[in-house]
Amino acid sequence: MIRLISARRATAREAKSRKNPYPKQLKRQVTMRLDTAAVDYFNKMAGELGIPYQNLINLFLRDCAIQKRRPVIQWPAGAPKRTA
Repeated sequence: MIRLISARRATAREAKSRKNPYPKQLKRQVTMRLDTAAVDYFNKMAGELGIPYQNLINLFLRDCAIQKRRPVIQWPAGAPKRTA
């Protein structure tokens, strides 16, 4: 009987890895400029809740999107209006 043995063995990482079963739930990395006051607000609240502030901001934004909340913006009187 002849046995063929592969010259290449799977590494431990390859042997344990598997495709993500939830690819639509992945997060996208973005870069934003936020006011210091806004970051401080979420950072303080995140410390009280015991979670990272980035996760708290993500949860807040996701809740706004689910609830279809829209910001109320009041421009100062006489300010020029931008058109799209």
